[in-house]
Amino acid sequence: MSENKVLGADLYNKKSSEKVAIEATGIHKKYRVYLDKGYSLKEKALFWKRNRYEERWVLKGIDLKVMQGEAVGLLGVNGCGKSTFLKLLSRIMYPDQGEVKINGRVSCLIELGAGFHPDLSGRENIYTNAAIFGLTKKEIDARLQDIIDFSELEDYIDNPVRTYSSGMYMRLAFSVAINVDADILLIDEILAVGDANFQAKCFKKLSELKRQGMTIVIVSHDIGTIERFCDKGLWIKDGLCASEGIIKKVVNDYREFLEEERQAALEKEVAAKTKRVESGEDDEQKEKTPKTFLDPTATKDDIDYAANRFGLGYAVITNVVLRDAKGKINTTFTEGQTCSFDIHYQIKKPSKEYIFGMAIMSKDWYMLYGTNQREDGKPTALPGDTGVVTFTINNLNLKTGRYIFSVSIIDENETPMDFYRNYCEFDVVSDKGGIGVVQIDHDWVIQDGKKEDGDT
Repeated sequence: MSENKVLGADLYNKKSSEKVAIEATGIHKKYRVYLDKGYSLKEKALFWKRNRYEERWVLKGIDLKVMQGEAVGLLGVNGCGKSTFLKLLSRIMYPDQGEVKINGRVSCLIELGAGFHPDLSGRENIYTNAAIFGLTKKEIDARLQDIIDFSELEDYIDNPVRTYSSGMYMRLAFSVAINVDADILLIDEILAVGDANFQAKCFKKLSELKRQGMTIVIVSHDIGTIERFCDKGLWIKDGLCASEGIIKKVVNDYREFLEEERQAALEKEVAAKTKRVESGEDDEQKEKTPKTFLDPTATKDDIDYAANRFGLGYAVITNVVLRDAKGKINTTFTEGQTCSFDIHYQIKKPSKEYIFGMAIMSKDWYMLYGTNQREDGKPTALPGDTGVVTFTINNLNLKTGRYIFSVSIIDENETPMDFYRNYCEFDVVSDKGGIGVVQIDHDWVIQDGKKEDGDT
């Protein structure tokens, strides 16, 4: 017989003076997946065979212990059971087997708009939502202005929340959740809908709450954020714990898995593209390209500089292949390693000179570095109508994150022939500390404060 338990007793680790905030043991959860379900009484009576279903176990025995003040990140691909596990911790759902023990008041941000009534104003929803978390009207009155100020929704607070955007929903929900004196905060990807400035503000507040002793469990596909913010990690794969413990270890295990999956998909994609080229399917696709590009009669006035890809098309980029230090096709690199970009080209119309260029940008389109063969004083003569130009980075000094690679061909007059603003994206993984987007070679020196002989 399955055992459904969620207890709220005080829990202490007998081997330590630290207080246990969350303890989940042997958590199993299953769902009924109907193959063809009838919803109305008539459908159920006439088509009773439609109610066939199968039981799918989403969680198959997950254990987790979280000490007070720790931040834990849940990792895993879509459908692995992360959100289900978080709902079990929040007591929105109950396990089919296993036990969840919670010590303290829980505040959660699990589903956008959960707990909000669309026809009530933002102000009224603050009272309703905070009351659900256990605050009295007097306590809510005392926190009301702080909630409104943090959400930055002063001008809209008396409007019905059905008129709010998803970002405004998130602002209000987050502002309420951090102002209810919770001991434990559960967050499931909700911060992904906010703008960059408010996200930064939220994570700054979360760091402050963490320093004050709040326990935080967060689900996110942003591995870099998880690694920087959390102390521990739990990677769920196919309903089981694939890795658990110190965050760097869990993140490294998860990244290795993702890289294996990405590598397999990339090899499959390259094989498929090669097959299309050999069969002539790529030529059919090129014929569908807009006339403003790859048109032999096009002039400079025909170039649409606002497009992601533009140029006269006299020389074109047919493919770009990313390779790691071993020469293996890859899209994820380690900070500090060598990587290369093989730029395959085809000449449609001969010219005195064709110059290849590249740029690396952050995800918010901030230019990190750009150059071309002419700037670097490299030869620009091409050996034939088709070939490969390789751009090599000897020391990739970027921090953990995702980056945009742009590539271009111009002629001797700097007229764009083929310009891709966003040809592809690639990831960089770094195990070094520091913040920002680049790793600067540096050192620290400590000296005695006493002046040496000859000092002035």
